[in-house]
Order: sequence, then structure tokens, then C-alpha cells
Amino acid sequence: MAKTHEIKAESRKDEGKGASRRLRRASYVPAVVYGAGQPAQSIQIEHNTILLAAKHEWFFSSVLDLNVDGKVQKVLVRDWQKHPFKQQMMHMDFLRINENEAVRVNVPLHFLNQEKSPAAKTAGVLISHNLTEVEVSCLPKDLPEFIELDLAGLDSGDIVHLSQLKLPKGVEIVALHLGADHDAAVVTANTVKEEVEEAPAAEGAADEAAPAKDAAAPAKDAKK
Repeated sequence: MAKTHEIKAESRKDEGKGASRRLRRASYVPAVVYGAGQPAQSIQIEHNTILLAAKHEWFFSSVLDLNVDGKVQKVLVRDWQKHPFKQQMMHMDFLRINENEAVRVNVPLHFLNQEKSPAAKTAGVLISHNLTEVEVSCLPKDLPEFIELDLAGLDSGDIVHLSQLKLPKGVEIVALHLGADHDAAVVTANTVKEEVEEAPAAEGAADEAAPAKDAAAPAKDAKK
């Protein structure tokens, strides 16, 4: 069963840019929670609460228990705005979910045992993580915080596709419903070939030999 994490918030009545600026000066993040056939609700969350939670993957990819004035709602983070250069969250949107309806969420990939693989131990092999997250569809109770990919057996020339990921029960990859053409490469292990450039001296030597050959020609004619 998927884990959930509680985020405490308070309802707010003041709206608009001026109210949002006042909240930020008071170390709060203005936010909105909407969806599930209910009216949108304006809320505020202590900035430190958001700052600490945002350091974890689960904050952006898991079902959250949003506790607003003591009433808990199941939500997902749907959008957020950060300050261009300050470590400050400016605004957040939360989407209410129905626990009986499937959700679509981008879930991070965790790569295991890469350093133990034959590919990692072979000189000249470049291992590329082409995807670091994948969009899945499942009921909220089945939503994983991440998906693990064991690379212990990865060898030179191998390609790991989306269809090879081991998924928890009840979880599906959205892209695979679009056909085989969307079975993207997650990890590749390619041999890197070094291009050897010819020494420029060889070309120079040939150029020097040509005039010498031409210079010998008049001497031969003079002898006749």
C-alpha cells in the first residue's frame, strides 16, 4: 500500500496579489486546492513546511493528506511556482483525488547496482539514463513513491525499455498504451569509439617530396 504524508494548512479568505505578498512576507505560501467536483479553496501553508517537504521525492509524486483546519483531504501536487533565484516557494496548486478513480502521476526511477554491472566494469562503455521518471496510471492506494530498476546484469550494448520495468501490482505505464513505438529506451549501454586523427606531419612530408621530385626532372633532361 502506498504511503501518505500529512501537510498542515489553514484556510484563507484574502485573495489577490496584495494578499499573496503579505502572506509571503509572513513566511506563508499561498495555495489553492481544487477538483473532485468541489469548489476551489484558497489556503495558506507555513513556508518551512513546504520547504522541508519539497526536499523529498514523495512530495511531488505521492498522495498527500492535506489537513486544512483539521479536515483531511487526499491530494496531489499539481503545480508550483518558485522564486527565480531565492529558495522560496511562491504559490502551489493541489488537486483533490477520488480514491476510487485512477490517477496519472510522474514517478521517479531509482537505478540500482549499476556499479556492479558488466557494463560499468568495461572500459569505454557509456551508461546513459535516458529517462529519470515515468508517467504511471493506477488507483491512489497503489501509487508507488518510486520505481526501482536493477542494472546488475547490464552489459555492453544492452538497452532497457519501458516494457521491461517491473511494476507494482495495479500500476501501468501510460506510454505503453499508445503502442510499441512508445516503448522508449530507459537505459542504454553503448561502447564509445575514439576517433584517431592522422598525424599532420605525414601530409607535410608528402608536400615536401613533390618539389624535390620536380626539381630532379630538369637535371635528367640536361644530361641528355
